[in-house]
Amino acid sequence: MEEFVAAMPHRTSLESARDPLLRNLILLRMIPRYPSSISTTELHEALAREGFEISLRSLQRDLDGKLSQHFDLLCSKDDLDPAIASLRPYRWSYQPHVRPGLPLMSAAEAMAFQLCEGHLRHLLPPGVLGQLEPHFAEARQTLSKREGSRHAHWLERVRSLPNGKALLPAVVAPDVWEKVAIAVLEQRQLQVDYFSRAKGEVKTMTLHPKGLVSRGPTTYLIASVGDYTDIRHFALHRIQQAQLLTISSRDGEFNMDAYLPEAAFTPRQGTGMVELVADVHPDIASILRETPLGEDQTLEPLPGTVWLRLTACVPDDQETYWWVMALGAGILVHEPSSLRKSIIKNNQSLHFMYTPSVMQKSTTG
Repeated sequence: MEEFVAAMPHRTSLESARDPLLRNLILLRMIPRYPSSISTTELHEALAREGFEISLRSLQRDLDGKLSQHFDLLCSKDDLDPAIASLRPYRWSYQPHVRPGLPLMSAAEAMAFQLCEGHLRHLLPPGVLGQLEPHFAEARQTLSKREGSRHAHWLERVRSLPNGKALLPAVVAPDVWEKVAIAVLEQRQLQVDYFSRAKGEVKTMTLHPKGLVSRGPTTYLIASVGDYTDIRHFALHRIQQAQLLTISSRDGEFNMDAYLPEAAFTPRQGTGMVELVADVHPDIASILRETPLGEDQTLEPLPGTVWLRLTACVPDDQETYWWVMALGAGILVHEPSSLRKSIIKNNQSLHFMYTPSVMQKSTTG
C-alpha cells in the first residue's frame, strides 16, 4: 500500500481536499491490476493521508457505482469463489486486461500500439507479450469506441506485416521470463536448468546476467557462467527452470552497444565486417535506396547496362549469406571471394539435386 501512497502528491489546500474529481483521480491511481488488490479500508486510509475527507460508506458507493462502470474495476464480492466473495472489507482491482492509472490513451497512442502489437507478435514469446496485453487491450478499446468519428473502423485498418517468412516466436515460460527480467534489472545472479541443443542435455548453471536481446522469434539472455568471464547467449525458451539468487551478479561494466557488433548470433563465415561488392538488378537497387544495408552503402550505374554496382560494409556471417541467396538472379557477387565461392558451390549442389535422375532416386528411396 505504501508504494501507491508514495507516488501520490500531498494535498494541503482545503479547496483541493473538497474536490471530488481530484479525489477520484487519485483514488484510481491507487488501485492495482488483478491479481493484486487493495481493500476499501486501505483506500480510505490512503485518501485520508492525502488530505481527502470522505466517509467509508460514500467511498464504497463511489467505487461500486460510477467508477466501476467506467473504469473496469473488479470487486471481491463478485468473485466466483465464495470464500473470496465473503471477504470484508471488499477488495478492489482493475480487470487483468486493463492498463491502470491515468491519463487515458489518445487515438495516436492507440494506433501506435496497434501497429506494435502486430509487429511484436512475430517477435516476442507469448509470456512476454502477456506483459503488454493491457496496453494492447486499451488500444483496441480506444479505437473501437470511436463510433461516428473519422477514427471509426481504424481497428480494422491497421496492420503490421513481417518482412519475409516469419517464424512463430519460441514459447518462454512466464515464470522464467519474470525471474530473468528481475535478475537483469536488479543485477542478481540466476541459477537455471538450461537445455543445450548442441549436447542434447539439461545442465544446471549459475549465470551473471548482462542484458536481453530479441532477435527474430528468439529472445536471448546475455550472460557469463559461474567464474568464467566470457559472454554467452542463452535462448530463454531453453531455460526450463530459473531461480533468483540474492547474490549480486558480476557485471564488469558491460556495454551492450560495444558488444553487439561482434556478437555471433548466427554462425560466422569469418570475423567482423567485410566489404560486399556486387552488381544488382534495378528492382533490388530501388529497394536498397529506400532501405540501405548501411550508411556507407553506394549504388553506382554500370556503363552499358541498367544494373548498378553495390558496395557496402556487411557482417561476415550466415545471415548475409542467406540474404544474398534470397535475391537469386537479382545479384551477382564479386567480393568477398569467400561469399562468391559459397554461392557457386550452393548453386552447383542445387543444380545436381534438381537433375531429374537424382530427383527420381531421392523420392523412390
